Amino acid sequence: MLFLTIISALLLDRFFGEPTHHHPLVGFGTVAGTLEKKLNRPNCSEKVLFFGLISVSILISLPVGAYFLIEQAVSHYAWLSNLFDIVVLYLAIGNQSLKEHVKDVRDSLIKGDLHLARQYLAKIVSRDVEQCQPEQIITGTIETNLENGSDAVFAPIFWFICAGAPGVIVYRLCNTLDAMWGYRTNRFEYFGKPTALIDDILNYIPARLVALSYALAGNTKLSLNCWRKQAQLLSSPNAGPVMTAGAGSLNIRLGGPTTYHGKMVQKPYFGTCVPAKLIDIDRSNTLISRVVLIWVLTALAISSITLLDV
Repeated sequence: MLFLTIISALLLDRFFGEPTHHHPLVGFGTVAGTLEKKLNRPNCSEKVLFFGLISVSILISLPVGAYFLIEQAVSHYAWLSNLFDIVVLYLAIGNQSLKEHVKDVRDSLIKGDLHLARQYLAKIVSRDVEQCQPEQIITGTIETNLENGSDAVFAPIFWFICAGAPGVIVYRLCNTLDAMWGYRTNRFEYFGKPTALIDDILNYIPARLVALSYALAGNTKLSLNCWRKQAQLLSSPNAGPVMTAGAGSLNIRLGGPTTYHGKMVQKPYFGTCVPAKLIDIDRSNTLISRVVLIWVLTALAISSITLLDV
C-alpha cells in the first residue's frame, strides 16, 4: 500500500496541482499569522523564544490530533482510511506547483519581459528581486527549484515512508511555519528560532538523501565533489548539501551576492565554473523528475520487501 499511496498522491499532484481554493495550508497559515501577532512581542528574547515554542507546539499538535480522530472514525473502512492518507500526502506535495512557478519565470525570460520574470521569481524566493538581472533570475530560479524539490516533494515522501500520514503532517506544517517565521530579522530572531531548529532536524536526513539522489540522477562525480567541498560554505545545514549537489549534477555555477530584506549578502558561488543558462531551468526540472522516479522505484522496492515478509 505504501507504493500505491505515494504514486497516487504524485499522480493527483501531476494532474490537479495544488488546490486553488480552500487549501488547508492557506487556512493554517492564516491561523498561524494571527497567533504570531498576538504572542510575538520582540522586546524580551527569553519570553518570545518560549512563546515561539508554545506556538509551534499548538499549531502542530492540533492538526495531528484531528488526523487521529478522523482516522479512528474511518478505521472500519480500509479503503476510506487509505484514501485519507493519499489526500494528506497529495496536499503536502508541491511538485506540479513548483514546476508551474518555475515555468512562469522561464517563459517570461524567453519573452524578454524582465519585470514579469522578477514578479514571478518573487513568488518563490525570499530574496529581493527588484534589481535582479537575467543571470540572477536564472540562478535564483534554479536554486529555489533544487531546494524546494527537497522541501516540497521528497521530504514529505520520506516522512510518509518513515511515519505515515502523521509524519507528513508534522513535517509539512513545520516547514510552512519555517517559511513564515524562520528569518533572522528583528521580528523573528527569537520567535522563529524553535520552528527553524525543528525544521532543520526534520530535514537533516531527507536533504542528504536528496543530495545523493541528485548525484545519482546527473553528473555523479561532479555532484559528489561539489557536495563534499562546498556544502559547508552555505549558511543552511540542509540547503547546502542539496544545492551544491544539484549544481554539480547539472554542471553549472549558482550562488553569488544576493540581497535579502534590503541587505546585500555575500553568498558564495558554488557548483562548477559554467554559468547557468536559461535552458538549465528546464534541466533542473528534468533532474527533479528523474529523482522522483528513483524515489518511486525505491518505494516500490520497500513495498515489495514488506509483502514478502508478510
